[in-house]
Amino acid sequence: MNMVRGRRCADPNRLDKYGQTAILLAAEEGHEGVVKLLLGRKDVKPDTADGYGRTPLFRTSGLGREGVVNLLVVREDVNIHRPDKNGETPLMSAAEGGSERVVGLLLERKDINPNTCNKTGQTPLSLASKKGHDGVVKLFLGREGVSPDKPDSSGRTPLFWAATYGYDGVVKLLLGREDVNPNMPDGGGQTPLSRAATNGYDRVVKLLLGRGDVNPDVSDSSGRTPLLWAAWNGRDGVVKLLLGQEDVNPDMPDSSGRTPLSWAATSGCDGVVKLLLEREDVSPDMPDSSGRTPLSRAATNGRDRVMKLLLGREDVNPDMPDRRDRTPLSWAAENGRDKVVKLLLGREDVNPNMPDRSGRTPFLWAATNRRDGVVKLLLGREDVNPDIPDRSGRTPLFWAATSGYDGVVKLLLGREDVNPNTPDRGGETPLSWAATHGRDGVVKLLLEREDINPDMPDIFGQTPLWLASKNRHKGVVKLLQARKSANPSTA
Repeated sequence: MNMVRGRRCADPNRLDKYGQTAILLAAEEGHEGVVKLLLGRKDVKPDTADGYGRTPLFRTSGLGREGVVNLLVVREDVNIHRPDKNGETPLMSAAEGGSERVVGLLLERKDINPNTCNKTGQTPLSLASKKGHDGVVKLFLGREGVSPDKPDSSGRTPLFWAATYGYDGVVKLLLGREDVNPNMPDGGGQTPLSRAATNGYDRVVKLLLGRGDVNPDVSDSSGRTPLLWAAWNGRDGVVKLLLGQEDVNPDMPDSSGRTPLSWAATSGCDGVVKLLLEREDVSPDMPDSSGRTPLSRAATNGRDRVMKLLLGREDVNPDMPDRRDRTPLSWAAENGRDKVVKLLLGREDVNPNMPDRSGRTPFLWAATNRRDGVVKLLLGREDVNPDIPDRSGRTPLFWAATSGYDGVVKLLLGREDVNPNTPDRGGETPLSWAATHGRDGVVKLLLEREDINPDMPDIFGQTPLWLASKNRHKGVVKLLQARKSANPSTA
């Protein structure tokens, strides 16, 4: 290095391809001796920033290189306030990195503003709280002039961030301040308690509830309470804590009319569902704004354990239709929830043929969506009619044929109570639609039936052969022409 210092041609400020100088690299690695040598050069520029706007002081502060920081902060040509491209200063870097000694060193400077914000409005205290650096937080709270409750551009305070990530040590420190508002909501109306409840941080929730001024039932901008968030995410411990509060309404709906029980049922959080059902002030059959009950939500998502809990209640209607007249069985059938369908079919008070507002039965939904398991379960019921059309006149066979679901089509064609020629309101049959969409396998299955009319025209006079020819489905055309009764003049 002495040789390098002695050579006039050695430029200490030369940048590498990343915009880094020799002093920056030496400082980052904590090589105090090298940094001293370079600082001895009159032509050295110790405050040159890299491509991200980060100076040697910034980068060493974040890494906790106390010795190097000491060397740099005493220089008049080093700006200790200089921000990087994100608006973060060396103090912020040290706070975020959890370097207590460097933070303490920088806070000793009277010209340091401990409340400086980056581009997202976060202060050094906020960054330290977000990372759970208890020691650094203590240093800031001990500094005169620090704003411990300053929100960022999203409205989130240091307490909010600490609660969000479950840093109970930091939360405890901040709650010890009289100038910290534990109910401060962010831009979405969520409070520190709401965030801690969402993420299941029992100890943080206990600390917050221990404050007499914390509102445990406050709603955010979506009308969701801490209990609702905890229930939705299956946070059993937090739910127990919140249900122990007298001023918590366990049946409070959000802006869409959904209660904590509704969300817990949706997510399949049976532990939470059990806790809520033990409460006398919880309605297990409360419909939301779309008319859907917790049972309906559980059925949709195949939450069979939750279903058993709800069906065990006498005050739950297993056949309650929503605003579209869809029942829990309808939703379960559409989504292929075999276990749930089996549970519901075991009930005498469930109508397996209940049509919705569009005339679609649970069986039609299952056939339309290729839910073979559900189709078999429903066909196993003597009281299930597999040929009920919807309001457009289309039967389960029609929809299965249209979509090319060979397995479902085969099951239906094996039934005597299924008419393979039933036309819809436009006069189109399962065969004509299968032909239109080029469903060779389905067309073959349909043509194997002797009672199939391969020349049945729709209201426009278009036959299956005409439709297949128009759409250039050569395979279907060959199958239709092979039928002796097919009239080639209609193509």
